[in-house]
Amino acid sequence: MTSPSYPPKPSPGDRIAVISPSAGLPELFPRPYELGLRRLREEYGLEPVEYPTTRKMGTTPQERADDIHAAFSDPDVKAVIASIGGDDQITVLPLLDREVIRANPKPFFGMSDNTNLLAYLYNTGIVGYHGATVMVQLGRPVAMDRLTADSLRAALFTSGEYELKPAERWNDVDRDWADPATFEAEPETRPGTGWSWLNADRVVEGRSWGGELEILSWLLMADREISHDLSVYDGGVLILETSEELPSATQVFRILRSMGERGLLQRFPALLMGRAKTWSFERPHSPREAARHASEQREAVQRALRTYAPDTLAVFDVDFGHTDPQLVLPYGGTIRVDGPARRITVTY
Repeated sequence: MTSPSYPPKPSPGDRIAVISPSAGLPELFPRPYELGLRRLREEYGLEPVEYPTTRKMGTTPQERADDIHAAFSDPDVKAVIASIGGDDQITVLPLLDREVIRANPKPFFGMSDNTNLLAYLYNTGIVGYHGATVMVQLGRPVAMDRLTADSLRAALFTSGEYELKPAERWNDVDRDWADPATFEAEPETRPGTGWSWLNADRVVEGRSWGGELEILSWLLMADREISHDLSVYDGGVLILETSEELPSATQVFRILRSMGERGLLQRFPALLMGRAKTWSFERPHSPREAARHASEQREAVQRALRTYAPDTLAVFDVDFGHTDPQLVLPYGGTIRVDGPARRITVTY
């Protein structure tokens, strides 16, 4: 285990690798993907570089591992970003050459199933960035949300502290990417509710670790990229969020309970819990059902904390993960959670 350090940042005009470590969904949904590529070029001044599996479904774990190696090894590529997530990235991890990636540190941006690669980079000694995939955030219809766009720009190009702010309006209802009409209007949003604080009588500053809760549970089951020396997580800031699969409150509690029984949950004196995803095509919740899902999930998290980490400083409904807008969080980098001031500051 190596303490993560920040890799060099790209500059406008540089090349950025676009890879699909989980699933080549750009092949099935080219509209949000092409829109995201265009924004990388026009709004961020970066030149996307694609690889053999970027737009190809049904690729093997070895083919995707080869693309990761190629992206990190290319000296002309200054950063790496995932096209989207998926559910198969855990099979890629054993095929990666840690020394190749460690010798070529670069900022990596991804979320959801990319929690796998972010945890891998953490253990390789490289700070990653949780958030901002090409198809979802950069491919948002009509325009990126300003909170997302500003956070991504700061994470891409700057170093130093950046204060996160709650979203004034937000959305988690998806629209059909196969329907051209989806891209003719911005997503409908609803008023923000701010962040909720628990045990907010202290300040915690530490390195972040975590990601999508369901993916962490897979890593725990497969015994991959979770350090057996749990002291490496001491004093850190745990970042957790849930996906469009809408895990029940019972599932969320059971995962956190297992983390607590392992002695992992209580290592983190602070927790940032992302705004719960409450809608999916399979379960298109009404506003009342969505509110109940979010409330039950929060109570499940609080129940686990009461049992295993009662003194943890926790912030709920933070705007990261499967929500819009989406703040980019450093993964393995520094986060400062100031309870008395009700402020969250990250170091990009």
